[in-house]
Amino acid sequence: MQTTLMIYDGTAPTDSDVPRTGGVPLAPAGFTWPMCGSSCGGPLQFFAHLPVEDGVLSVFVCQNDPGACEFWDAPSDANRVYLFPREELRPVAVPETGVTLLPATSAIRHHVVTLDPEDDDEGLTPDAYDVARSGWKREPGEWFGKQREVLGSLGGSPSCLEEDRLPICPSCAGPMEFAAHLEEGITRQTAMNLGGQLGYVFLCRTCREGAFLTD
Repeated sequence: MQTTLMIYDGTAPTDSDVPRTGGVPLAPAGFTWPMCGSSCGGPLQFFAHLPVEDGVLSVFVCQNDPGACEFWDAPSDANRVYLFPREELRPVAVPETGVTLLPATSAIRHHVVTLDPEDDDEGLTPDAYDVARSGWKREPGEWFGKQREVLGSLGGSPSCLEEDRLPICPSCAGPMEFAAHLEEGITRQTAMNLGGQLGYVFLCRTCREGAFLTD
């Protein structure tokens, strides 16, 4: 069982085509900045640029008035997830008002953790992401490692998410595939505001539709 952790790797140029949180989104020509369809009506904040096998996941979440718009709910219009093709992406013009960008751009590197299910003493299926994250840079005998360096993970299965919260594609009504976890970030000053929760990114590759929610 393998988990691909996303690890903080310093800063990155704001418009780079590398895995990152923050910075400016890259999108095809003609793309316009998404607006919150919930109570505030303002522009969404850009969270993450995540290259994947068949394109780039671009994640936006409303932060104009945290708690007022239900950004944590997949059917809400207070978040957006796009799957863009890798070709001909360009920086998107940033709205002049609203909470649109994170304070810093954080580069991401991938680190694969292999978990042996036989290591579990109780015979239960371990939560692969939780085990991989909790063990990051933790020395024998330590309670905590450098877990805030973990910005999430790619692929695998959603950690501790109840089945009735798994999103359905709005286009084909089929179940969406889990794509990524997102953690708040390395420091409070640069973090994504997820209300202290874990973020989940889902995708319907057939319809190229995405969804976001928190636990």
